[in-house]
Amino acid sequence: MKIACIGGGPAGLYFALSMKLRDPRHDITVYDRNEAGSSFGWGITFEPGLLQELYRNDPESAREIEQAAFVWREQIIDIHGERILYDAGRDMYNFNRPDMVQLLSARAQQLGVHIEYGHEVLSVAQLPEVDLILAADGANSRIRQANPNFGTGIRMSQDKYIWLGTDRIFDAFAFHFVQTSGGWLWAATYGVGSKLSTFVVQTSPETWTALGFDTMQAAESLAILEELFKDQLKGHRLMGQVGDAANARWLNFRNVSNQSWHDGKVVLAGDSAHTTHFSIGQGTGLAIEDAIALAENVHRCDDLELALESYEQQRRAEMRLAQSKARLSGQWFENLSRYVALEPRQFAVLLHARCSPLLPLLPPRLFYQLQRASQEVVILRKLRKRQKAVVKRALPPASWVNSQLAATALSDHAGLGYRGPAGIRRRR
Repeated sequence: MKIACIGGGPAGLYFALSMKLRDPRHDITVYDRNEAGSSFGWGITFEPGLLQELYRNDPESAREIEQAAFVWREQIIDIHGERILYDAGRDMYNFNRPDMVQLLSARAQQLGVHIEYGHEVLSVAQLPEVDLILAADGANSRIRQANPNFGTGIRMSQDKYIWLGTDRIFDAFAFHFVQTSGGWLWAATYGVGSKLSTFVVQTSPETWTALGFDTMQAAESLAILEELFKDQLKGHRLMGQVGDAANARWLNFRNVSNQSWHDGKVVLAGDSAHTTHFSIGQGTGLAIEDAIALAENVHRCDDLELALESYEQQRRAEMRLAQSKARLSGQWFENLSRYVALEPRQFAVLLHARCSPLLPLLPPRLFYQLQRASQEVVILRKLRKRQKAVVKRALPPASWVNSQLAATALSDHAGLGYRGPAGIRRRR
């Protein structure tokens, strides 16, 4: 097939290399509007399950990705002067996005993918004749916007956020909540390499306006944020998207959905097809899973329309839970005032439970009590299982018991006698 991938991010690159792995005869070109080596962004997060999927699809790039990962498993909630520490229970993997793009670009080119840098595609009419067009050009996809057949819906989240970086290394994932004269701000922080961390600040539109961010230049906003989060930054600086404060912008999150993910030979993947609120940290992972599923379906089906329909149905079903969690997580932060007066440990429990569909329906303290009760039941069950295991280990082995029963039966058969229920020795 002759394939054009619009967008040089993880989704487009990983689809291109995945198709080449399945059949090196494919003629694939990735169109990247950025120049080589000028990709932007801060941290992206992978869960262990995704890393396993990468090893299944392409062990060579998976090894490079794992070696480049910044690994963490502790989570911290910092509020009201207290730091609540949680163990995530599994390793999580963070990456600096430009490094990830560079790694995937090198692997794709090694497999024979052609990348045209500095080539922005605004319309499919700009492309040569091809068999398949992947539009992986992000939440603001020009290709999708130009085609009403996708039935695109966009809902803007209420809260304001600004995606920044810092040269302070955070070795655990943390949420930091800071009270100001205008209301609450909070930041999500996590390391993405040996010298950098992501620092995403979020707040309500009322607080954003009250603190004057609506009238500030980007550099001034960063200076104010450095002062507000001075206890967390400990003298380190905040940076815009590519190290330049002028590239930092306050935004509202765009919740993108589409009635259809494909039209003719054009198919959507990643943020052009769907977005999930950044507070669950799965956007890039879901985009790469799209790429793998699309490659598998196109490779398996001779009929392109059937392949694209199968891909869409598969990914819609697989993403249903993640999208529900993302929606509930985003709404939880939009309603922070409902929870922020709780005691720090109560607040931390509800923050971790923010994807529960029951939480918005119950008073926060009632939900907390129910959560504690359910956890105590789980702990009691675990203790009972351990107690049974200890008792079982204390008993003689089954083989020994069986041998004693056999010996008793043999001695009885030989007329040596046996002990009855009362322990009285009897003879025949």
